[in-house]
Formats: sequence, C-alpha cells, structure tokens
Amino acid sequence: GVGEPDAFMRFLLPVGRSGYAIAAGYLGLVSLLVIPAPLAILFGILAIIDINNNPHKHGMGRAIFGIITGAFFTLLYGFTFIISLFE
Repeated sequence: GVGEPDAFMRFLLPVGRSGYAIAAGYLGLVSLLVIPAPLAILFGILAIIDINNNPHKHGMGRAIFGIITGAFFTLLYGFTFIISLFE
C-alpha cells in the first residue's frame, strides 16, 4: 500500500516518535544490566503519557516493550537479590 514506506521509515528512523518511547525501547534492550531496568519502566510510562497527549507521535510498541522488559528484569534482579540474602 501507499503507507508502507512511511511505516518502514518510522521503524528505521525516529520520525514523529516520542523521545520517551525511544529511550524506553533502548533501556528495555539494555535492561539486561541492572540499573536501566527500572528506568525502562519509567520512560515507558512517560512515553505512553506523551503519546496519549500527542496523537501524532508514534512508539507505543517500544514504550510497552520497555515497560515489559524493564519490569521483567527488575523483578528478576529483585528476586535474585532476595534469594542471595538467604544463602
């Protein structure tokens, strides 16, 4: 269709995308490291607020990805930390 190149370009380049969504996506990717995981959640939430307030912005998928991966690794590290206290 006519819209495909635009969607493809949006995937490659952060055109019209919430800056918070970009941050959430990258922080989600690096949440394998401990510290960015909670930040991925924060920026994901900020991105959703930003996107909801500015309907022309995109990046909801990245925002949700950031929240999910950030939450997963935050819980994983929290669980690991708690277990380490009892060893």
